[in-house]
Amino acid sequence: MTIPAVVLDKIVAELGAQGIERTEVIQPLWGGYGELFRAFLIGSQYRSVIVKHIKLPQPENHPRGWNTSLSHQRKLDSYQVEVNWYRDYANHCDSYCPVPACLYVEQIDNEILLILEDLSTCGFSEVRKEASQAAILACLSWLASFHAKHMGVEPAGLWHTGTYWHLATRPDELAALQDSALKAAAGTIDLALSQCRYQTLVHGDAKLANFCFSADGSKAAAVDFQYVGKGCGMKDVILYLSSVLDFDELVKGDESQQAIDTYLDHYFSELQRGLAAYCPSINADDVEHAWRPLYCVAWADFQRFIKGWSPGHWKINAYTEALTQHALAQLEGKR
Repeated sequence: MTIPAVVLDKIVAELGAQGIERTEVIQPLWGGYGELFRAFLIGSQYRSVIVKHIKLPQPENHPRGWNTSLSHQRKLDSYQVEVNWYRDYANHCDSYCPVPACLYVEQIDNEILLILEDLSTCGFSEVRKEASQAAILACLSWLASFHAKHMGVEPAGLWHTGTYWHLATRPDELAALQDSALKAAAGTIDLALSQCRYQTLVHGDAKLANFCFSADGSKAAAVDFQYVGKGCGMKDVILYLSSVLDFDELVKGDESQQAIDTYLDHYFSELQRGLAAYCPSINADDVEHAWRPLYCVAWADFQRFIKGWSPGHWKINAYTEALTQHALAQLEGKR
């Protein structure tokens, strides 16, 4: 993958470097929309930076066949949201919910250039495919701090409803959904999450792959803010847990439920600490009372998407199906 010389020249010019020693491609962007790479600088205060070079023409093929104008527009919107996040919000995050600092952003025609702090130079050098207990707790701490810091913040320039699977942007997947009970309840599930008393900013794609860790796994930082927006914090929690849980173990009895309760207890304990620091006027117990019952509802919301998008996906299993049924019964009981 060849990085255009004009992009490299822009990095040098904007960061006051003497040159670029080398680059390494981290990955192509989803759907063929550009590339993410690391640039090693010469004669700059930054040893290396992360560069996201986004090119917006519609690709011909989508990995799972969802290649529609709606899908394309959602992706365009997501990159604009990410630009807005890094330009207007990212540099206000702190050491409890660290994110890459935005060093430079430029939009010209159908291209976007984001130059970001390299988290590997800030103590977050580890990327993990499997999460240890410490890493799971570290990410839940990050999410709790992020949610506490942004409690009540209006999503100016971000998604009005955060997450990549929210109902309003997924009509194709809803139409394809074969689970008639879940399909019928989709609107009710969405309203339960979007109209609950406490709303914050959610990361929107808080999977394990979007976190970087300290060497011992005890601290986490997050990347990839294309789907950040307003929402209930449980949406981030279930998406993260969906990326680290052993679902085969979760159907084996009380010990597995105790593990989930431990994770939720940790999250809400950290949320309480964060609210005391950022929003002392908000009663953390009230937030927990509003959000904890929505754990299963957030799972049902995600299942509504995943069962329409990819019916054979491994995240559809006995545990998630049981939670979805629990959510449907819970919501039915409130009518």
